[in-house]
Amino acid sequence: MELNSSTFILEIINFLVLVWILKRFFYQPVLDVIARRKAGIEETLTKAELLQSTAEDLQGQYEMRLTHWEQEKQAARQSLDDDICSEREERLATLQSELEVEREKEAVLIRQKLEDERQKNVDTALNQGAQFATRLLCAVSSSELEQRLTKLLLDDLEKLPAEQLDRLHTANGIETGVPLSKSSSDTAITITSAYPLDATIRKAVEQACAKILPSTNQFHYQQDPDLIAGLRISVGSWVLAANLQDELKGFTSFEHEH
Repeated sequence: MELNSSTFILEIINFLVLVWILKRFFYQPVLDVIARRKAGIEETLTKAELLQSTAEDLQGQYEMRLTHWEQEKQAARQSLDDDICSEREERLATLQSELEVEREKEAVLIRQKLEDERQKNVDTALNQGAQFATRLLCAVSSSELEQRLTKLLLDDLEKLPAEQLDRLHTANGIETGVPLSKSSSDTAITITSAYPLDATIRKAVEQACAKILPSTNQFHYQQDPDLIAGLRISVGSWVLAANLQDELKGFTSFEHEH
């Protein structure tokens, strides 16, 4: 094949035309497609990065929320445990207090029962002692013993304190501070004895009574064997006793008074 210049030039022109055609109708569209594809890819990557960033933010928020929720759950559990513990302690304290009250009531009842039993035993012992003493004193009582008790009673009348005398005068309508000899009171005195009183003893008793109540001119005598031995002088509501019966009663009532 023979190569000449005209053919070479034509070939060059053909090639240039082909290149222009390719560039105009093929290469440029391909470049446009590649550019659009590249832009789409870049946009997709941008969106993907944005989505990834959003996802990471959401994940961080979710993890933080989980952390907060766990803390809140722990705090709620701790608060519930504290409330349960406080309620348990309060109920235990209330129960303990109620038990203490019940124990105290039971102790009071037991002490009261023991005290009642002790008092009953004491009363029984005192009554038995008084009965024994009464039988014994009844066996040894005599007019001589009564005379001795009468002497003790007369000594007590002479030694009455001023306060007791004032109460005696007030109880029998005698004004305090007014001479007894001028008083208009006419008080009757009852003298009770276990044995008959002779004239000497009666006179001594009347003289002793006249010292504390000078206006007295009425004396009533009576006999009561239950006195066992001794006297009981009654002036209105005022009583002075020196006899075995009243002494035994005082012995049995001493425990109750104390």
